[in-house]
This record gives sequence, structure tokens and C-alpha cells, in this order.
Amino acid sequence: MANGRPSRRTQGAQGVPKRQDTEASRVRRIPAAEPLAPSPPPPRTRHRRFRWWAGLLTVVAVVWSLRGTDVGLGSLVQGREGAARLLTGLVPPDLSEPMLRMVAQAAFETLQISIAALFLGALMGLPLAVLIAGNVRGPRWLSSSARVTAAFLRGVPELLWALLFVATVGLGPAAGVYAVSLHAAGLLAKLCSEQLEAVDPAPVEAMRLTGASRHATMLLAILPQARNGIVSILLYQWECNIRSSAIIGFVGAGGIGQALGISLRLFRYEELATLLVAVLILILGVDRISRGLRSRMGAATR
Repeated sequence: MANGRPSRRTQGAQGVPKRQDTEASRVRRIPAAEPLAPSPPPPRTRHRRFRWWAGLLTVVAVVWSLRGTDVGLGSLVQGREGAARLLTGLVPPDLSEPMLRMVAQAAFETLQISIAALFLGALMGLPLAVLIAGNVRGPRWLSSSARVTAAFLRGVPELLWALLFVATVGLGPAAGVYAVSLHAAGLLAKLCSEQLEAVDPAPVEAMRLTGASRHATMLLAILPQARNGIVSILLYQWECNIRSSAIIGFVGAGGIGQALGISLRLFRYEELATLLVAVLILILGVDRISRGLRSRMGAATR
């Protein structure tokens, strides 16, 4: 020490503890680490667990449904006598000239019902599909109303529609046309709207960027891409109309189904066999025609 001042060596010796005290105080000021929360299970484990529960619920639902409806070998064994009587009655079918003439007339009437119902169903269903499609961008309230209308039309079975129209317009093919067309309109609205929404969005956005109107975008960008798919849906709906026409005839809505119901109620199984063969030929013929039309228009054949 000189002149009352500490030497450099003394300052260095005294400064070391101060630095250590400062570092120790900093360490003490660091907050303690909180315990980490448990990490969520990996996505693969969650997916496996979801599939396991979904499979279990599916099995439970199937078993519950089968037991609740008494489906099993027991019910089949109990009805073996009736099945044997029906099968033996179907052979040989009635091929008499009056019967064949009646079957041909009923088949033509069924074909007329299916075509008329397809026309009316498309007339109602396609505008609904345009309003429902999300990429058309119509008014929200109009789109919601069209969606509810289409759901209601397809939610009511054709048989119930047929009962309502038989009660209002009377027996005959007109009731069948109205019944099948309403249900077809609901189905076409849903299927065709999905077809419109599935088009490539690039041409649609390009037209909108050029300032094209909503109608021009629909006619020039959306509809040309969805045309073949919509035609395929219409032809498939025609096949469905044939089957529906055969069903609604049981309640008096005309067509070959009405003749089927009469023969079944009167236990004329030989006539029933002839009518069933006619239905099969009609469905196969319509399927062949629709497949040929789809292939010619470039739509995907099924």
C-alpha cells in the first residue's frame, strides 16, 4: 500500500470474491424450471386407437341390428315351405299370347314412366344443383333454400310419394311419373352439384380474374368440365327410374309393378315369373343403352 491506496495486486485479490458473489446471485435469481407436461401420443397411436374404436362400434352396431331384426338361419328355416311353394310355382312361366301382350304393354308403360320422370326430375334437379354448388357462388340464402329443398325431395321415398299422388290424382302412370320425378330431382340435385364442385378450379378463377360474370363462368368454365359426368349421372338415374317404376306400381302407380302386385296377391306365380323376366330384360336393355351412350360421349363407363 502506497499513499493510502491499495495496490493492484490487492485490488485483484479483493475483486475475485465480488465477481463470484455476483455470479452466485445471478444463479440464485434464475427461476426454477417447471415440470414438463406429458407429451400427447403420436399421431400414429391416435389413428390406431380411433380405428380400433370405430371397428368395435361397427361390430356392436351390426350385431345389435341383426339381433333386433331377428335375422338368422332360424327365420330362413321357418320360411322354407313358403319359399319352396313359390319356387315351384314360378316354373314354368306363363308364355301365352294374352300374357305376353299384357307384359309388353306394361313394360312399355314402365319405360314411358322412367323417361318422363327423368325429364321432369332433370328439369327440377339441375337448377337446384347449380344453386347448391359452392363454386358457383350464388346468394347464400338461395343456396341454403335449394339445399333444404333437395334434401326433402330425396328424403321422402318414391313409394310414399306414389301413395300421396295416387290419393290426389288417382290410379295410373301419371301418379308414378310425379312420384319418381320428385325423388329423382332430389338425387340429381345432390349428385350434379358435387360434380360441379369437383371441376378444376384454375379455369374458373382465370375467368373470374378477367371480370367474367357468374353466369358466363358457369357456362364457359364449370359446365364444360362437368358435362360428361352430369350425362353419366342422368343415365344412371334413368336406370334407377326403371327400378323405382317397378316398385311404385305395387300401390297402383302404373307400369309393370302394378301387374306384379296383382299377380303376387292372387298367387299367380307363373305370371309373376314372366313379369320378373320382363323386368330383368328391361333393366339390362336400359343398362346396355346407357353404357353405349356414356362411352360415345367420353364419360367413364361403369
